[in-house]
Amino acid sequence: MLTFIGLGLYDHEDVSVKGLDLIRKADAVFLEEYTSLLTGTTKEDLEDLYGQSVRILAREDVELHPEPVLDAAANGDAVFLTAGDSMVSTTHTDLRLRAHERGIRTRVIHGASIQTAVCGLSGLQNYRFGKSCSLPFPHGKWAPETPFDVISGNLAGNLHTLVYLDIRDRRYMTVQEAVSMLEAISERKKQEIPLYVGIARAGSPDVEVRAGPAQALISHDFGGPLHILAVPAGLHMMEEAYLKAFAGL
Repeated sequence: MLTFIGLGLYDHEDVSVKGLDLIRKADAVFLEEYTSLLTGTTKEDLEDLYGQSVRILAREDVELHPEPVLDAAANGDAVFLTAGDSMVSTTHTDLRLRAHERGIRTRVIHGASIQTAVCGLSGLQNYRFGKSCSLPFPHGKWAPETPFDVISGNLAGNLHTLVYLDIRDRRYMTVQEAVSMLEAISERKKQEIPLYVGIARAGSPDVEVRAGPAQALISHDFGGPLHILAVPAGLHMMEEAYLKAFAGL
């Protein structure tokens, strides 16, 4: 059996009671830390809570060399842990399909997701979000404009955009970096983004939420990771009131 368990947004206490029970009973525990991670805890905290040894997996371990996970699931009860919700990333979907092809039973225990947390923290209505995008760090001369095109297309349809910010080698993109990158593209394309909403450390005791034009967010100190960005379309009066009350608009 291979069980996918979402650990929630911030620390080791966010896991569900059901998920924790299954982790403690498992024969093998794996945790991937490349799509996202719990910044409010440590591997040692997790192992103390679980009473289990936790094996950390990189992207290559899951996408290119998943045999240890699949073999453990074929021979006993293995759990595959992720920050947030279990099946949001396509890399997790691929692993579940591989298990299915080997005749391994699978199940999913969901956790709190950043997608719904953003709505709760910003007041932006979930059914008004269009296609989401990921904003990667530039690499040499490579700096893709696709994320801006997604935002532009959503704005044309009066839809909000959720922008996932890059995590690479323990470097975490900040709201300030993301807005600066998008503004540079905006200037080249002569297309304005009028409003941003930045969120830091969703699920933590010191969550930071700030809404405003580009310069207001670039000059604001959001503190430590993880950060995420939303680009609102035209605001409903309740969305505007919520951002004024809770995000400094």
